[in-house]
Amino acid sequence: MTKATKTLITTPGVTVQFLVDAEDSAGSTTAFVTTVAPRAMTPPAHSHADWDETLYGIAGTMTYVVDGVKTDIGPGQALCVRRGQVHKFENLTEQDATMLVVSTPGLFHEDYFVSIAEILNAATPGPPDFQALMAVQAAHGVTPAPPR
Repeated sequence: MTKATKTLITTPGVTVQFLVDAEDSAGSTTAFVTTVAPRAMTPPAHSHADWDETLYGIAGTMTYVVDGVKTDIGPGQALCVRRGQVHKFENLTEQDATMLVVSTPGLFHEDYFVSIAEILNAATPGPPDFQALMAVQAAHGVTPAPPR
């Protein structure tokens, strides 16, 4: 099991901070808070076969598309993304959106976000290395959705 540092991970327009890691939960769950600025770059549509994600709105509104169905999640609202469901999210509003994300079992680790942040932060202000981003996703069980 991986012990998270629980430090704030920052990329242009997005922050992630782990609250519970796999070691804390004996592998049963991981939990983190993420804040996404308006129109910040977020991951393309993807799925993960090995864990579910439950999302809970804390502030602002995040738009999720899960298996083609669009849902806005605001404060106090929740959404479960089951294993294998293709999904994406973005902040289409004018204010930051903050979500609590709980993954079960605890297979989605902080080091995924650290690796993504290194790539995105190295690219600022240019475009990121998309091949490197795809390699990180593949290494962590995140599967990009085929183009529609």
